[in-house]
Amino acid sequence: MAVARTRCVTLIGVTGHTVEVEADVGRGLAGTHLIGLLDTAISEARDRVRSALLNSRFGWPDARITVSLSPASLPKRGSIFDLAIAIAVLGAAGAVPAHRIAQPFFLGELGLDGRVRPVRGVLPAALAAARAGARTIVVPSLNATEAALVPELTVVPAESLAELVERLREDEPRRLPVAIAGPSPAPGDAPRAGESDGEDGRPRLDLRDVAGQATGRKALEVCAAGGHNLWMLGPPGTGKTMLAERLPTLLPPLEREQALEVTAIHSVAGTLPPDRPLLDRPPFVAPHHTATVAAVVGGGSGLVRPGAVSLAHQGVLFLDEAPEFSTGVLDSLRQPLESGQVTVARAAGTVTFPAQFMLVLAANPCPCGAAGMPGDRCHCTPTARRRYLARLSGPLLDRIDVKVRVARATRAELMADRHVAESSTTVAERVRSARERALNRLAGTPWRNNAEVGSAALHTDFRLPVRALTPLHRGLDLGTLSARGVDRVLRVAWTIADLAGKDRPDESDTSAALAMWLGAD
Repeated sequence: MAVARTRCVTLIGVTGHTVEVEADVGRGLAGTHLIGLLDTAISEARDRVRSALLNSRFGWPDARITVSLSPASLPKRGSIFDLAIAIAVLGAAGAVPAHRIAQPFFLGELGLDGRVRPVRGVLPAALAAARAGARTIVVPSLNATEAALVPELTVVPAESLAELVERLREDEPRRLPVAIAGPSPAPGDAPRAGESDGEDGRPRLDLRDVAGQATGRKALEVCAAGGHNLWMLGPPGTGKTMLAERLPTLLPPLEREQALEVTAIHSVAGTLPPDRPLLDRPPFVAPHHTATVAAVVGGGSGLVRPGAVSLAHQGVLFLDEAPEFSTGVLDSLRQPLESGQVTVARAAGTVTFPAQFMLVLAANPCPCGAAGMPGDRCHCTPTARRRYLARLSGPLLDRIDVKVRVARATRAELMADRHVAESSTTVAERVRSARERALNRLAGTPWRNNAEVGSAALHTDFRLPVRALTPLHRGLDLGTLSARGVDRVLRVAWTIADLAGKDRPDESDTSAALAMWLGAD
């Protein structure tokens, strides 16, 4: 009996860190001791591992067993260490060759009967293992396809502890055939993140379904082309939710690096669909208005988990009935909207999650929602109306690029629009072309779309002629436009010009962008 070593990964946020798992089976009073800044789930691993070994027909050493997870200063959480601890103990007891377990990474939770159960965060853990130079990683069989997204690794799926030990004793690890997500659907066929592409019998979302809202559809196209935030104001039943749900159908598929980043976030959060190991479409996240600040921006009393803003990374965050959200939740969105990430500080440490998303807000004009409807059946007082919409603070609305009023469509508008409404595929093609124009213009910069362009660059490298800026100067003089608003309008103007195939915005584009920012009809 001696010391055996193997490796595992601990996750802090969506970043994996290599952990060396050492087991010493030696003289002393019989017992099992786990050390290394552990949480409750790992402290309980001694009982799970012992029962798993005994029920897998392996002996439990009648000796003093010490398991160390190093570096000791790094927090370690979750049951992902069960399999590594069991293998290290078996190696120290001589049940498996110690040299065969030193280099591979072992991830997985153990059942009391020896089954290897799936765990969260396998993709970021596999990425961390690849960065550490690993060539082989052992994961639960249900997580194997997710781990196989990292091509540098030989993935060994494990159904049970007994089967894995037998393989370590006799055979070289088998390579798992890489079977990742199928080809991306065409633009216009994208469902919500985690939702099947029509296999469940639900119709696929299409912008053509929204009739009588030409202004709303145009605003959606502009936002998709430039990555802008959107606010829709209108009475119930006008199609605000339908428009928001169809915004992802206009966005291009995620690039490989983006898809891996988004998938890693959903893997850590435990929302990764079992039949879609790679999320290659922009996610759509719509939290309920009763959601807490921790649910929206991330947090938790123990293990810090990503919130809705991170789950919507590279996609769309939709807040329906936005004034019904608490003021704290709404104001907490301001920082991630500016920085593209959210930092959660707790006593145990600080965790940063990516949160680069398009924000879509929908609101009724008053608490009862009847204002502006035929007959004006609203009985809300002017004070109640002002108080209701005032929950959306000025600093938050100042970060919304496009504001649109959505009114009830007439019968004539509905009938006429059925023949001219474009499909998501048609609009998505224009969005793709506009994004390509922006990407070519922004080559050599850290930005990828107009919404990301820095303020300094807007007024230097991408400065517009004085004539094109006339509407903005007028707004500044009248006090209807803030300095931040000028930058927002300029970004939208560039997007409108890209959609029109222009080299740069002219006065008509800045006027249209200003109208969108002000929310003019």
